[in-house]
Amino acid sequence: MRQTRITAEPVARLIDELGRLPGVGPKSASRLAYYLLRASREQALALAEAILEVKERIILCSRCFNITESDPCSICQDVTRDQRMICVVEEPLDALALERTGEFSGLYHILHGAISPVDGIGPAKLRIRELIERVGNERPEEVILAMNPNIEGDATAMYIARQLVPAGVSISRPASGLPVGGDLEYADEITLGRALAGRRTL
Repeated sequence: MRQTRITAEPVARLIDELGRLPGVGPKSASRLAYYLLRASREQALALAEAILEVKERIILCSRCFNITESDPCSICQDVTRDQRMICVVEEPLDALALERTGEFSGLYHILHGAISPVDGIGPAKLRIRELIERVGNERPEEVILAMNPNIEGDATAMYIARQLVPAGVSISRPASGLPVGGDLEYADEITLGRALAGRRTL
């Protein structure tokens, strides 16, 4: 017996595409799709245009690999930032979280992930080589490895620390106070600020 299709093809495709987003399961994808169906044409077009604009205008800074509209990014261009410190984080959201604390005035380097053999992510897939070259060229006094306090973050920090030994640079990690297994972007500003201020040398 042939089964009748309940969901129209365009709606099914929208649900499928929304379901590919991180943290969006099938039920959430369906709710979002039907919300967009009920929304005005103007709302739907505004969302579509915002997505296209991000893909067309946003690039990676060639120095720190943060997301930006201009290269270099505004932080790398800021001559008042402390050029002697580079804070290495996994994702752009982590740099944003650290900026909110007001405790760090140096530069950033975004890896765009963490080493995770289970997910097939090795050092070559991250911006680690660029970091090593950058440290060699810019000669900072300190590199802060602010990876997330979990297995992948610890493995990434230890790998980078070993790679930076020949550079003779001081290497540190944020102090305890961050929950083990948590993500930087979800930590509150006070906890994150204290962890950064009390960082320890590796």
